[in-house]
Amino acid sequence: MPAVKDLANKDHQKKFRQFLQRADKNKVLKHLPVLHEEAFKKIDCLSCAACCKNYSPRFKTPDIKRISKHLKMRESDFIDTYLIVDNEGDFVAKSTPCPFLGTGNFCSIYQVRPTDCARFPYTNEDVIIKRQQLTLKNASFCPITFYVLDKLSTPQK
Repeated sequence: MPAVKDLANKDHQKKFRQFLQRADKNKVLKHLPVLHEEAFKKIDCLSCAACCKNYSPRFKTPDIKRISKHLKMRESDFIDTYLIVDNEGDFVAKSTPCPFLGTGNFCSIYQVRPTDCARFPYTNEDVIIKRQQLTLKNASFCPITFYVLDKLSTPQK
């Protein structure tokens, strides 16, 4: 597995882009559950947390309601304190790293975290094929996405 700083390598990105453009969706989806589990057994998210350190999930209305209740805050106060609206119209964290990233890369709101965080890195669902630009971006910093794409795009012997 390459170092996190090497994940954005142009050759890897080109290989993955070409693979995603021509991939058989059904074959990919068939392999995802096993590769997803395999990747999570080999890679410890807590040793990386690049997603939490560099990017923000979308905070959808149910996320805002759930998290603000958990923090015992009014929704408007939660939004004012932690969120901004991005250029796509979504609520995202005001700052990086994520304001909820704590010591040891643990999430201080893990039990009520945004749905985007719970689903990330989407390596066990069709997002990996449907949203190719997102998948390529994720592979540039997430070792798990990189691992799954590398396994999918490398011909088996």
